[in-house]
Amino acid sequence: MAVTLRQFEFGTGGPHLLITGGVHGDEFEPIQAIRRLVDVFRGRSNVVNGRLTLVPCVNESAFMRGHRCGEDDLDLARTCPGNPDGSITEQTACALSALISSADYYIDLHTGGTEFSLYPLAGYVLHADEDILEQQRSMARAFNLPVIWGTAANLEGRSLSVARDANVPAIYCEYLGSASCSPDGVDAYVDGCMNVMANLRMIERRVTESKVQHVVEDIRPGSGHLQVCNPSPVSGYFESAVELGQRVALGQPLGAVYDLESGTPYVVSAEHEGVVLMLRTFPRVRKAETVGVVLMCEADTAADATGV
Repeated sequence: MAVTLRQFEFGTGGPHLLITGGVHGDEFEPIQAIRRLVDVFRGRSNVVNGRLTLVPCVNESAFMRGHRCGEDDLDLARTCPGNPDGSITEQTACALSALISSADYYIDLHTGGTEFSLYPLAGYVLHADEDILEQQRSMARAFNLPVIWGTAANLEGRSLSVARDANVPAIYCEYLGSASCSPDGVDAYVDGCMNVMANLRMIERRVTESKVQHVVEDIRPGSGHLQVCNPSPVSGYFESAVELGQRVALGQPLGAVYDLESGTPYVVSAEHEGVVLMLRTFPRVRKAETVGVVLMCEADTAADATGV
């Protein structure tokens, strides 16, 4: 049986905004935030100038496992555009891709899941079409999280690569994680989504004071691939030496991985200076897995000059 996404529709005509959560089954703030949005607009769809589609939990197979991936162990965010006749994740990816391609704008909400915590950010790919890129920059700034991050558009298999190919302006957001559900994160996601709706003139809403601290656009190929940064040299127990949002220098220790057999600590040092954007909070780490990501904030001035 083909996968059908559980979605909620509000409004008709005008711009069509799609908001999704639960692409990974261990990310909970997005699911709760979108449930809150459903409650906000239920019975009040007439306040929406356009069409709003809300999908609280895209990847129900992964959610029921309490895991990033579904029962076939495929990562939905590496499987798009999927296969209608494939496994559960491939079918889900196909359904999600079709929904993204039908939208005019897209917001995909994430967290660090079970193993990581992320400093709150709104990101987008550096789209080749300047008009789409400017719309994405505007959406990211409107969402109003501390970090705005534009990254290379060459990564495949993701929800945003589907949006890129369909020329749908899209952003993704990250807010903490660690297998918890932060009330502040839920509030920030509800506010951020409604801020973007106001930015798109879908609702009326007062503009709030900017919380943006860093604006970075990184053109390096693969710059948005978090899982390959600062890899662990061995498998073992990771003990962090830094905190999210902390500024670090080139070569500064992010922490140490202790080999379980010998107890030997292996220090993992920052590959460049910047701000700690992502940090491993689940202590078990396998060899070559990331212990964290440092945002190259020296790009702030150049990014601001682009009008982001």
